[in-house]
Amino acid sequence: MKTRNTLLLTLLVAVTCLLPSSFALNLKDIPVLKYGTAWKKEETAKLVQKAINAGFYHIDTACQPRHYREDLVGVGWRAAANELNLKREDLWLQTKFSGLSAHDPSNVPYDVQSPLEERVRQSLAKSLLNLQTEYIDSWLMHGPENNWDDHFKVWRTMEEAVDEGKVRQIGLSNFYRLEDVVWAYDNARIKPAVIQNRFYKDSGHDVKIRAFCKEKDIEYQSFWTLTANPDAYRHPQALELAKKKGISPEALFYAFCMALGISPMDGSTDEGHMKDDIELMNRIRSGENIFADSSEMAIIGDALGTPNWNTIEEEDEL
Repeated sequence: MKTRNTLLLTLLVAVTCLLPSSFALNLKDIPVLKYGTAWKKEETAKLVQKAINAGFYHIDTACQPRHYREDLVGVGWRAAANELNLKREDLWLQTKFSGLSAHDPSNVPYDVQSPLEERVRQSLAKSLLNLQTEYIDSWLMHGPENNWDDHFKVWRTMEEAVDEGKVRQIGLSNFYRLEDVVWAYDNARIKPAVIQNRFYKDSGHDVKIRAFCKEKDIEYQSFWTLTANPDAYRHPQALELAKKKGISPEALFYAFCMALGISPMDGSTDEGHMKDDIELMNRIRSGENIFADSSEMAIIGDALGTPNWNTIEEEDEL
């Protein structure tokens, strides 16, 4: 007679076989590639639908009409869900509250005359409407406010949304000073679950912030991941390593980031690249080590131009 554990394993395998090959059984598994929707404009819905079809189940956007069509993200994920017979809980949606300075003055998604706390609430209400959902998986403060009093007015209102069940977790974006991240963390009732920053040389690739995130079990998400770092994955040794691994130089850099515990934003508009990137992520999440050892990692890392780029302990396995 089969044991209970054997029966459960058999059931899990059977269920998995019924799902798309790229389906993430646990959406909380990190690091993970997330589909970024900035600057997609009128193509947003079509691209989000293609991304989900390719296997992206984490989608990032913002309630910032200047750079995002959050409403079309809602259209896109709904179309993909209908096509693939997915439920809302099968997807992970992340959006952001953007302060006044981040908006085109002619197109602000809240009443600029309202108190700051009310602007935050109005932004969330707009996001829920745009994304056609009753809850947000992850809601970020898109950037620092002008002072700490205003910061905590925003943050306390975001905490309130978690208490009300409208939001599952909250986090920070575009915070580049470690002391600011630590202060925000230490003084928060509900701790930030995410730091999303531009991953580039000018910030030292956030070495200290990434170490803090690792210590506090915070997901570090990167954007401008490829755009800001071509020298790291297009030099001759990196190209040779990518060829050896049978993947593109860009995919090699995503693998490098994920080996460091980073969840990169992937904004590809090419359906083939989307599928290739998800195939790579699935290889990594199934336990494959893309990099054989630390010396292969260093081929990429040492070209970043940032000393001490590696926040992984020496004894950690890649």
